[in-house]
Amino acid sequence: MVQDGRSSPVHVAVETARVRPVPRWWRDAIAVTTLLSVLIVVGLWVSGRGLPLLALNRADQLTSLGRLSGLLAADLLLVQVFLMARVPVVERSYGHDDLARKHRLVGFWSFNLLILHIILITLGYTLADHRNVFGETWTILTSYAGMLIALAGTIALTVVTVTSVRVARRRLRYESWHLLHLYAYAGVGLAVPHQIWTGADFIAHPVARIYWWSAYATAAGAVVLFRLGLPIWRTLRHGISVTDVVRESHDVVTVRMGGRGLNRLPVQSGQFFIFRFLDGPGWSGGNPYSLSAAPRYDRIQITAKDLGDGSGRLAGLRPGTKVLLEGPYGKLTGQERVGAKVAMLASGIGITPMRALLEDLDYEPGNATLVYRARSEQDLIFRNELDQLARRRGITVHYLTGSRIPGRDSWLPDQAAHLSDSVAMLRLLPDIGATDIFICGPDAWMDAATRAALRAGAQRDRVHQERFTW
Repeated sequence: MVQDGRSSPVHVAVETARVRPVPRWWRDAIAVTTLLSVLIVVGLWVSGRGLPLLALNRADQLTSLGRLSGLLAADLLLVQVFLMARVPVVERSYGHDDLARKHRLVGFWSFNLLILHIILITLGYTLADHRNVFGETWTILTSYAGMLIALAGTIALTVVTVTSVRVARRRLRYESWHLLHLYAYAGVGLAVPHQIWTGADFIAHPVARIYWWSAYATAAGAVVLFRLGLPIWRTLRHGISVTDVVRESHDVVTVRMGGRGLNRLPVQSGQFFIFRFLDGPGWSGGNPYSLSAAPRYDRIQITAKDLGDGSGRLAGLRPGTKVLLEGPYGKLTGQERVGAKVAMLASGIGITPMRALLEDLDYEPGNATLVYRARSEQDLIFRNELDQLARRRGITVHYLTGSRIPGRDSWLPDQAAHLSDSVAMLRLLPDIGATDIFICGPDAWMDAATRAALRAGAQRDRVHQERFTW
């Protein structure tokens, strides 16, 4: 059921669950742990006569290097799975977009090392057996335990890697990409028997067995606990369901949800959840949405634009529809704030986390500015609520409407074409050097706004942004 009209006036947020900031050194600790795992794997390879074999014939050299590349590929693959597991402390240390970049980088390295492992091992065995490469490949696949299963795992990982390339991602809907990405779990699971049954570096030494079993258990446990267990527990605990749907404009709707004790969710304004609405076929395809208002004791809400994927079905949700919740994620929160003054730069649907932050953050009247970019006056979502919030809390608001500037990669509308991006930014934010700037909107617009802010004198550690990269 869709209601016409604007959302109800803003209210003062009640106290929510206290979320402790993650110390910055956690990022370094996670990176050091990853590096340490790689060094351990190299050490296990050395202890398994990896180095002496390099001094022998070409077949042993290739085989030994193939073992090393395979071990490193397996280790990085487990690191990648751990990064996919949505471990709260890891998510809050990096933020969603930074973690996605790290995950993608580790994934490509793991896949490249996997392919190198296959090539080197095959060539090494081919030279040792004095056969042609095709015959040796067939022998490996049909004679060695677990190799056909490992082949299936390699195919699954190849699908994941190919669909992770930027060109491929742009051609896929989020739901399709997300479904294909789940093949990574199948790839890891199918690789385990091969490593256990035929991996000399896995079975030759008790220390190696302890390390690899611990690594697999940690990765699998993180997935079960944080990707499955925690979302199910929170969903059952809070009993979340849709209360009503409000149409904000012709292509934007707000979905309000109620439940029990939602103030106990460890969520902050600016963060997002992955929502699955149990309204029929296709419910399993979760979509990320930022909270568009500060969380209440018994209510949370999201606002989304119809982009033709899962967001297009939001307008058809009915009150009472059950909601499966995964999260919260992201670090575009007040904990990133450095000083007293704040500015929110939003474009389009990017206003949703900005509105929640403006409502929830602690600042003095006159210390907050909102710059909201939209195509037209009709596309300004929450206009009435933002005006009320501005009057109540002393926020300076600038609405920038109009078409893009032709032939220019700018964050400004066409009527401001006579100004440079940085000059316009400085006019709107004269104290930009002492202001924390939060930016949210389409990627290209965010890039342009960030460049303008930095050129206008903003401090890099005070420019905060997060992207829904995938």
